[in-house]
Amino acid sequence: MGTLYLDRRHAELQLETGRLRVRHPETGLRDLPIALLERVVITAGVTLESSLLAALASAGVAVLILNPRNLDRVAFVLGRPHNDLALRLSQYRHLDDSAWQARWAHHLVTAKLRGQRQLLGDALTQRPDLRLALVKGGERLDAALARCTADASPESLRGQEGAAAAGYFQALGALFPASLGFAGRQRRPPPDPVNALLSLTYTLLHFDAVRAAYAAGLDPYLGFYHLPAFGRESLASDLVEPLRPLADHFVWRLFAEQTIRPDHFSRDRGACILGKAGRAQFYTRFEEFAAIPRARLRRQCRALARVLRRSAPELADD
Repeated sequence: MGTLYLDRRHAELQLETGRLRVRHPETGLRDLPIALLERVVITAGVTLESSLLAALASAGVAVLILNPRNLDRVAFVLGRPHNDLALRLSQYRHLDDSAWQARWAHHLVTAKLRGQRQLLGDALTQRPDLRLALVKGGERLDAALARCTADASPESLRGQEGAAAAGYFQALGALFPASLGFAGRQRRPPPDPVNALLSLTYTLLHFDAVRAAYAAGLDPYLGFYHLPAFGRESLASDLVEPLRPLADHFVWRLFAEQTIRPDHFSRDRGACILGKAGRAQFYTRFEEFAAIPRARLRRQCRALARVLRRSAPELADD
């Protein structure tokens, strides 16, 4: 099963000898083995026992709690911490290694820009009527990639990433009907349906990145491109960057195939809100989409842990 989405108010969650029991006045009783779960996403008011959270954490099941109004992340509950302190000490030390940070930043930014370039190229084969916008956006990305040289500093790479973003999102916006009102990336709050889905998709991928880093023994808060900042899982933010073009393509196809429609959304104080019917469609499709990015996150975290472990200090045995 992998992921359990809890999106109905008034559900009651109980722990029953290794099983998660979900009781709801409308849908009845559902009984799930905790061993089959990897993550639980809660987007509605539910009642649960603290012993259930402890059992989920002990079994390595991560819990993401979203604000039911705007679907912003409220909290994570992760499993037991990894015991490889030497690995994390190595991760801390690499924060002072400017050469390492430059190589890491170059990898992330070029992978993201290439992914964006591929998305626009693939879109051009399906929408030749949008050739002008897509080609122009592709040229902006090509120019940015040419300036992302191996010796570029992280600051320079951030500049190239930002310079390419405006052209990329202008081209991406051409793929959506004008009626959706998408005029570029905006958040807090997302003002239109496209931005609302981009934000939700990025939030769920970020959750998976935190979980993958944690499982590999890494500190999700210590990034090398997104530098540590209060309350931000900077390493998870790093890991998600190359996956953003996949997320953008996913959101484009949801609207192109009319899986998600304008009538799935409402507006509240300037924010565009995805309703319950739309969320049901979205979560089903997201689970189909997420298999590939989740596998990439696991591989990336394991590879990063291997590299960091080579320079990990030896700790004394008590």
